[in-house]
Amino acid sequence: MHPAMLALKLWPLWLFAGSATAVHFRGKVRHKLLRQIFDHSTFVAPYNCLMYLFSAVPNEPVQNLDDFPDLAPLKENWQVIRDEAMRLYEAGHIKKAENNNDLAFNTFFKRGWKRFYLKWYGDFLPSAKDLCPRTVELVQSIPSVNAALFTLMAPQSKLGAHRDPFAGSLRYHLGLKTPNSDQCRIYIDGEPYAWRDGEAILFDETYIHKVRNDTDETRIILFCDVTRPVRTPVMRALNWFMIRYVVKATQTQNTGTEKVGILNRISRYVFAIRERFESQNKANKRLLTYAQLAGLLVLIGLLVFVTLRRG
Repeated sequence: MHPAMLALKLWPLWLFAGSATAVHFRGKVRHKLLRQIFDHSTFVAPYNCLMYLFSAVPNEPVQNLDDFPDLAPLKENWQVIRDEAMRLYEAGHIKKAENNNDLAFNTFFKRGWKRFYLKWYGDFLPSAKDLCPRTVELVQSIPSVNAALFTLMAPQSKLGAHRDPFAGSLRYHLGLKTPNSDQCRIYIDGEPYAWRDGEAILFDETYIHKVRNDTDETRIILFCDVTRPVRTPVMRALNWFMIRYVVKATQTQNTGTEKVGILNRISRYVFAIRERFESQNKANKRLLTYAQLAGLLVLIGLLVFVTLRRG
């Protein structure tokens, strides 16, 4: 087969590789190559690059909140939201997942991070309606908010550098009960931002970011995912479909009686297996890495084979 024809037939592979490369080199901060290869942002890179290409807001780490006036009621009513959050905190409702069924944040719980969901890419949780009705009402009045939760960082804790996987949303943080200190901050593409009570930030969570609370105080914020504005009706419809039918599958619960999305039901077993490997020695961890690399190479080989067979 002529090399040009072969290259043409392998266009899905080039598309995937090009998208993954664009994600890796996006921004000033990036993962080491091996980590990026296995990172979830690599596997969703083609979709995310579509969102970047058609984004109606600048492709920058931090967004201008003035461009999102519909979010203003949250900041204007931050004390109302704070009061409900503090009642939840004092009653012990802001907590980690109990059954490894929170795919979006499972790795955070070991680092002193806790949460209470208001909504997650779907309906509001019954427990949120019962325990923090005024906050639910405020969030419900803003259709662009796809997810909302209270999140807590313990004193002297940190979250490692990571990308969030879905570029169809932007991330909103509103300080509620914070140390009001530069020692409690998030680094977004290397730039620090310190939370303050009643202050908000909107950023692109698909840039690498990390968090540190080097104070002796607890930090509690309102954490929201907001629909990324995108150009063209087709792209908006595609993003709506992803929000409504794909990301919603990561829905989880505050209480044992609330619904759990199918991906979280599966992840419960995946994380259990992963924890067993992590409890083993370094040799077994290295073996797991090699097995992951071999699996990826086999997947690429199968893609090439199927493409050529179709030709």
